[in-house]
Amino acid sequence: MKILLLGEYSNVHWTLAEGLRQLGHKVTVASNGDFWKDYPRDIDLARQPGKWGGIKLTAKVYSRLPLLRGYDVVQIINPMFLELKAGRLFPIYRYLRRHNKAMVLGAFGMDWYWVHTCTYKKPLRYSDFNIGDTVRTDEPAVKEQHDWLGTEKERLNRFIADDCDAIVTGLYEYDVCYRPYFPEKTHFIPFPIRLPENFSTEQCKRSKITIFIGISRGRSQYKGTDIMLSAAKDLRSKYAHRMKLVVAEGVPFAEYEQMMNGSDAILDQLYSYTPSMNPLLAMSKGIICIGGGEPENYAIINEDELRPIINVQPTYESVYHELEQFILHPERIPLLKEQSREYVERHHDYLKVARRYEQLYLSLR
Repeated sequence: MKILLLGEYSNVHWTLAEGLRQLGHKVTVASNGDFWKDYPRDIDLARQPGKWGGIKLTAKVYSRLPLLRGYDVVQIINPMFLELKAGRLFPIYRYLRRHNKAMVLGAFGMDWYWVHTCTYKKPLRYSDFNIGDTVRTDEPAVKEQHDWLGTEKERLNRFIADDCDAIVTGLYEYDVCYRPYFPEKTHFIPFPIRLPENFSTEQCKRSKITIFIGISRGRSQYKGTDIMLSAAKDLRSKYAHRMKLVVAEGVPFAEYEQMMNGSDAILDQLYSYTPSMNPLLAMSKGIICIGGGEPENYAIINEDELRPIINVQPTYESVYHELEQFILHPERIPLLKEQSREYVERHHDYLKVARRYEQLYLSLR
């Protein structure tokens, strides 16, 4: 098949492309590299800053539209699949729909169904927009609500979701938000990870336990890494002789990965039920995830044996407690490292995931 993957989140599309190419398909990735993370792509659609940046990107996209036609499948990463205003994306989407065979919408991150469902219906005990029955009122959450609720972004998202041939959800949380609306065309497929060839638990023999945390620009409060970082810093002060803390903030992906390598654990996404791309990548290296590992996460992938994730509730106290226990009981580390690696091998290996996408794409023909 000839496949176009349009847009990027945390290397999902490039990793998927690598798997699909191994299966013999011709794949093109067109994206902005996910901003400063600068992931690989075949066609660069990055936007320069300012008003002129939007004008130049619009011109670039329209000049490249002939390259984005004639595909068996076009998968867009999000309804906002380019760095343009929602109103400008309607004609581009319609062009893609008209000149390609099948359209697939990725439910991998921020969109109307996620914001609306978590704000009003609250199927999750906690999320980026609610804690129990209480709606979050911190500035980042409110900003996303203003961006998506009752706006052109909402209209675009609902139009594409109604029109497309299939919707792929990458996490349990997103599946909960889409499946009630589109039970027939919603498909859960785990995120793809390319596993490192070399794996060892030797790191845990050091005198200090190394904890890694990545901070996204402008999203620390929204994702809860501000709380996680605060707990980690307090514990570093208390256990300076036993713990090392590595913080990566707003760095390109290659540098981020280099800083993460050799860590014993990663702190990530306080309000998540499930590990996303960065903690999954860490787990593939035998790095233990301290973050989202709720029972629903294991249930949706039918995992009844492995429990590699140290699950935390969305509070400072929970993060502090679980991280302190991790530091005080290093004998747990080798088993959790091995289970982390096996978990990714079972459920997220990029070739296994690519085969599931292949089956979906073939069914759309």
